[in-house]
Amino acid sequence: MPVKVVTDSSADLPDQLAEELGISVIPLYVRFGDEVHLDRVDITEDEFYQRLEHDPAHPSTVQPGPQDFLEVYRKLSPKADGIVSIHISSKLSGTCNSALMAKEMMETECPIEVIDTQSVSMGLGLIVIAAATMAEAGEGMDKIVEEIKQAIPQIHVLAMFDTLKYLLLGGRIGKAKALLGSILNVKPMVSLKDGEVVPAGQARNRAKGMDKLFDFVKDVADIQDLAVVYNTIPDEAQELAERIGSVFDRKKIRIARIGPALGVHMGPGMLVVAFRGE
Repeated sequence: MPVKVVTDSSADLPDQLAEELGISVIPLYVRFGDEVHLDRVDITEDEFYQRLEHDPAHPSTVQPGPQDFLEVYRKLSPKADGIVSIHISSKLSGTCNSALMAKEMMETECPIEVIDTQSVSMGLGLIVIAAATMAEAGEGMDKIVEEIKQAIPQIHVLAMFDTLKYLLLGGRIGKAKALLGSILNVKPMVSLKDGEVVPAGQARNRAKGMDKLFDFVKDVADIQDLAVVYNTIPDEAQELAERIGSVFDRKKIRIARIGPALGVHMGPGMLVVAFRGE
């Protein structure tokens, strides 16, 4: 029997890709006041971003509980040689902890490995894709886990924010607080280090920010996989993907959309590049 791969909706995997690779995606919860929605299940990206900008109540996120994971693990375990559960940085969410609690609650002998990728969005997504591709090829649990652990330090993420307001409101700003005193209207750039959001400079405007995102990848010789991620600016994402296509095979560039769970903290106008390489 094959190894099954589980992740959470913060991976921002396109639905079709997750389905094709047999990846089980456990949604985070998004709350507007007393309303609670399952990320990408009963609130779409378009609905969410419309409300984010116009609803007087600022949304919040809630991690999936152990029971959410337990239901999926129980469903998968009878037809799996093992389950690899790959998740958002534990410094940004308690999702990994819920997965570990569910693992302890399992009664079956199906082995489960819970992995904290120290990443998010398609930084996480690229690791999940690699694991699912290996599982589809029939690789065993030990080899998949070894590959994932090697991949974690090879993931690089750079993001351009339109504003840090939402990151501050959501309490996920971490060391990027250093950018809060930036000149009005500059575009903050952030990356991830050891699972935390850290400052990566700033751009005077969006065009300069696009330049920085391109420069982030243009001289990397051994990129294995790459994604451009956006939330409300698909045209800019396509433009950036075309530009990166001059230095990396355009057909291999994945374009994904940031879902509601991350949009709570990132706000509109986000553009992210994530790649796996040395």
